[in-house]
Order: sequence, then structure tokens, then C-alpha cells
Amino acid sequence: MAVAVRGNRGASNFGAFNLRSFFSYRIFISALFSLLFIATLSVIFTTNPTTPYHDSALPTTGNAYVRRTFLTLNSDPLKTRLDLIYKQASDHITLVNAYAAYARKLKLEMSKQLKMFDDLAQNFSDIQMKPNYRETLFGSTGPLDEDVLRQFEKEVKDRVKTARMMIVESKENYDNQLKIQKLKDTIFAVNELLVKAKKNGAFASSIAARSIPKSLHCLSMRLVEEKISHPDKYIDDEPKAEFEDPSLYHYAIFSDNIIAVSVVVRSVVKNAEEPWKHVFHIVTDRMNLAAMKVWFKMRPVERGAHIEIKAVGDFTFLNSSFVPLLRQHESMNSQKPSSDNTIKFKNPKDTSLLNHLRFYLPEMFPKLWKIVFLEDDVVVQKDLTGLWRIDLDGKVNGAVETCFGSFHRFTHYLNFSNPLIKEKFNPKACAWSYGINIFDLDAWRSEKCTEEYNYWQNLNEDGSLWSGGTLPPGLVIFYSKTKSLDRSWHVLGLGYNPSISMDAINNAAVIHYNGNMKPWLDIAMNQYKGLWTKYVDSDMEFVQVCNFGL
Repeated sequence: MAVAVRGNRGASNFGAFNLRSFFSYRIFISALFSLLFIATLSVIFTTNPTTPYHDSALPTTGNAYVRRTFLTLNSDPLKTRLDLIYKQASDHITLVNAYAAYARKLKLEMSKQLKMFDDLAQNFSDIQMKPNYRETLFGSTGPLDEDVLRQFEKEVKDRVKTARMMIVESKENYDNQLKIQKLKDTIFAVNELLVKAKKNGAFASSIAARSIPKSLHCLSMRLVEEKISHPDKYIDDEPKAEFEDPSLYHYAIFSDNIIAVSVVVRSVVKNAEEPWKHVFHIVTDRMNLAAMKVWFKMRPVERGAHIEIKAVGDFTFLNSSFVPLLRQHESMNSQKPSSDNTIKFKNPKDTSLLNHLRFYLPEMFPKLWKIVFLEDDVVVQKDLTGLWRIDLDGKVNGAVETCFGSFHRFTHYLNFSNPLIKEKFNPKACAWSYGINIFDLDAWRSEKCTEEYNYWQNLNEDGSLWSGGTLPPGLVIFYSKTKSLDRSWHVLGLGYNPSISMDAINNAAVIHYNGNMKPWLDIAMNQYKGLWTKYVDSDMEFVQVCNFGL
């Protein structure tokens, strides 16, 4: 029993000893940390800086600012004011330097303002270098002189005020410069897109102009089908004496576009005072000959006018031994495809014989004295018999000149770097246009213009004199042989120029849809299309069936 009691007492004493040891340890640790904390505060509050408050620049590090904050708790309150003044100055130095760097980045031509920014930033830094401030405010460890601090604050605030005024004045300017730069970049990018779009548009327009619209193809097929279905109705008539009567008014139209030819003929006849004296010579290719004849059988020329329709092949003299263009075609076809072939033309129409028939008018119509040549993309608005009464003064060609200023001069059509062209022609000579031309065939024969065309066409086999088309060789052949007509006879540009005066159009004898926007295409300009469509024979059943969109 005694043992048991003794054992319990021993256990109780052991627990009390452990508890006292635990509390003694905690007290010891708490006392140790308290001493360390007091020692740290003593060091912070009793240690003075060994270096000046500000040496050569405004303090910028966070440690320096915290250090000064602790110092002000144990020093003169004026030091807190000094610290705030310096912080304000430091912020404005940063802002001024930022605007200066921003201006340099924009590469602005403002050297004066940049210098002002740099000087202002330097003035802020130079304040502390003044002996009075350096000794009294930064070199002293004692209380600050309030008068000196007030003077220092005044100078800093003056510079801050100046900095703010400069920033306000410059901010708007720099923002505008940035906007201008962005606008320039945008304009440049949009201009590149515009140039690209123009090229694509011109290419697409060119393809549309050279291709055969579905409606035209439909019309040709319908007309041929009509001939096959009723061959007895479309037997060719005997040639009329009027076809070779030089006292009548003769027109030459060379085209494979049936609807366009019908509009030209119809517009001439409707505006003619004596239509029975007008004779039309239409020449087309072999493929469209039947369809062209069927059209004018189904829709005869009105008011007694006469019409003759032939194919190119009906003129047997047009062979490769006489026509350089045909010989060049045969030469090209006989050659193997090679990159060394020098002759290059942009448009197949430029080299088609149908397009070059205009240079063989005297040979095609040997009994005629004068003839008016009409393109298939014109509309006649007045009686044209006055053309035959114009005195051409012995010239071969009567045409409307197209030059104005430096535009449409010979230099734009011929290669004056070639010695042959440079020697024979004046680069500033005024160009004229096809569309409506009155040709004196007797003067043509006398001047031997056909032989001259063959000569120059042979020389241009490699395309070194002009690039293609019929106007450049026309300018060459009829150089000094062209009579300028009044501009009211022929107004051009309805196929590309949307700004032609309606007064000029209404006063013109002939309007010309030269350009890619032909009136029978979907890309035609709406403001001019009605002048063409009013001469389309819309009552013709095949025109309705083929959906010409009139």
C-alpha cells in the first residue's frame, strides 16, 4: 500500500517538473526576441547616414524612400516636406524624359522642343547642386532651415509648372502626329489595295470585253438554226447596182457582232434625211456570215436603204502573198512554241484580219470614190450626209483629233526609241481616232496608202515599232494625210469615261463606246446604255428569247 502511494507521488512530481520547464523555455525565447527587436530599433533610430542625403540625382529606389520615412519619424518635420518636394520633382523628370523619348521615336522635326525637354530635366537634377541647397538641405545632419526649404520648394514648383505647361502644349501635338502617322500608314495600305483592285478590275473588264456574251452566242445559234430549218427563205439575192454606185452614200462596217451591227445600221437609217441613198457594206467572218444574213432577212433595213453582206474570204486578193499580217500569222503557226518568239500582242483582235480590213478599202470597193468607215460600237444620232460635202483638201482621211495637252500624242502610240519612227514622225503630233472616218478613196489610191501599210506592217513584224492594234499603223500611214473634223462629229469615251458632258453627247453626230464597257455587256455604264438600247430591235423574237437584258 505504501508502495503504491509512493509511486503516485513520484509521478506527480515528475509532471510538475515538466510543466515548469516548459514555461521557463517560452519566457526565455520571448525575452530573447524582445531584446533583438529593441536592439534593431535602437540601431535604426540612432544611426546617422554617412553620406549626403542626395548626392547627384534624385533618389529613385524604394529602399531610400523607406529609409527617409523612418528618419523623419525621429527628425525635423521639415525633412518630410523636403522628401515630398523631391518625390514630386522626380515624377515630373520621369514624365519629361518620357515625352522626349516619345518625340524621338516619332522622328518629329522638333529639335527646339526636344532641347527644351532635355534642359528641363537637367534643371531638375541641377537644383541640388546649388551650394546653398547642398550645404543646408543635403549636407547638414541637423534641423533644416525653413527659409531655405521654402526657397527650394519655390524653385521646384516653378519648374514643375513649366514642365506641366510644356506637356499640356506638346501632348496634343504629339497625339496629332501619331494620328497623322497612323493615317499615312492607313492611306498607304489602302492605296496598295486600290492599285491591286484596279489591276484586277482592268483585267476582269478586259476579259469581259473580249469574251462572247451568252446572249450574243444564243442569238447566232438561233439565227443559224432558223436558216437550217427554212433554207428556202434565206437564199442570197443578186448584187444590186447600188452597191457600186459612187453617187450614193456608202458605209463600211467590219464586225462579227450581229446585234452591234444592227444598231449601227438602224441608227444611221432612222436619222437619215434620204435613207434610200445610203448603202451599207458589212463584212464579217465566215462563222457569222449565215447568222448575219438571216438577221437582215428577218429584219430588213427600213426606209429603202441598201445592205450588202460579205465574208472576209469573198475578197480573194486578201491572201498571204499580198497581206503581211496573214503571212505573219502563217509564220507564227508554223513555228514551234518558244520563248524566243518576239512578236507579242495583248489582244487577239489586234491581229485579226477583220480588224485590219480598213487598210484595204480601195481594193475592196474599187468603183467607189468616197466611203465612211464606222466601228460597230458607235451610235449615229444625226444625218451623216454632210460628211461627203466636206472638202478634205486633197487629204485621204477625215477624222476627229483626240489630243489635248500632252495626251493622245504620237509618242503615246509609237516607239520613238526606234530610229525609223524617230526619223519620220513628230512625237508631239496630234492623234486622231477611228470610229467614224470619211476616206477619199481616189486620194488613197494616188498616195498608195495600201502599199505603205504593207511596208510598215512588214517592218513591225517583231512589234518593235508599235505594240498592236489598228490606230498606230493608221497614224503612220495617214501622217500628214488627215483632215481634222469638227469635234461635234464624233464624241468618244462612252465605254470608259463616266464624266462626259451630256450636252456634248446630245450635240454629237456620232457617239462612240470605245473602251471595255461596251453597251451590250453587263459592265456597261448605265448613264449611257439607253442611248444604245433605243436602237436595238427589241421586237425581234430572238432578241427576246436570248435575254439581252434590255
